[in-house]
Amino acid sequence: MSQSSNVENLSPQVIRHVTKELYELTGSPPEGIRVTLNDEDITDIQAMIEGPAGTPYLGGSFRVRLVLGKSFPSTPPKAYFITKIFHPNVSRSGEICVNTLKKDWKPDLGLKHVLLTIKCLLIVPNAESALNEEAGKLLLEQYDDYCRRAKMMTEIHARPPKLPSSKDVSEPCCSAKSSLNETSNGPQAKKHAGEKVAKSSSSAAASNCQSKPKSQAKDKRHTLKRL
Repeated sequence: MSQSSNVENLSPQVIRHVTKELYELTGSPPEGIRVTLNDEDITDIQAMIEGPAGTPYLGGSFRVRLVLGKSFPSTPPKAYFITKIFHPNVSRSGEICVNTLKKDWKPDLGLKHVLLTIKCLLIVPNAESALNEEAGKLLLEQYDDYCRRAKMMTEIHARPPKLPSSKDVSEPCCSAKSSLNETSNGPQAKKHAGEKVAKSSSSAAASNCQSKPKSQAKDKRHTLKRL
C-alpha cells in the first residue's frame, strides 16, 4: 500500500472539489460512516465504517483507506481495509475488490458513493470476484462456517476497546481508603499502647507507695522492742 502523496499531481480544480466533498462528509456523514480529515494530504482518506446489522460484522468498527491516484477522477481510487476482516472481496493485505472501483467506475462518482459501496459490500459479499478464496468458498458452500469465521475476526480485530467499569475504577479508591485508615490507625494504636504502659507504670508506682509505709511501720516496731 503506497504511502506517497499525490497532491502535487492533482489539478487545483480537483483538489478544491475533493476538499469540499470531504468537509461535506464530515459535516453530514452517511449513516454508519465517519470520515477522518487529513489536512496535510487530501489524497489519503480514512474512514470508520460500522458493521451493518444482520451481518457477522455487527458491532465492529472497520477503518478503511482510499488513496487517490494522480489521474483521479478519471481513474478510481484504490481502497483498502486497514482493520483486518474476513471477507471474500478483501485480500489478506486489505485490498478491496468491487466493480465500482474497476469496470463500473465513472468520473462523476464521488467519495460518498465509494464509501457507501464498501459498506454495502459488508451486507452483500460477492463470491464471484473473491480476493480471499477461502472466504469465498465458505460463503458459497458453508455459510454458517463463513459467518462464524467472520464474526470471530470481528471480535478480535474490530471491536472497540472496553472501558473500565465503575467497579474497576472504584476498587483502587477503596484500597487507598483502606490504606489511609490503616495508616491513621497506626498512631492511634501506638497511642493506646502508650496509655496502657503509662497506666501499668502508674499502678506499679501506686503499689510501691502503699507498701513503703507498711515497711516503715514494721521497722518502728522492731526498734521499740529493742528499747
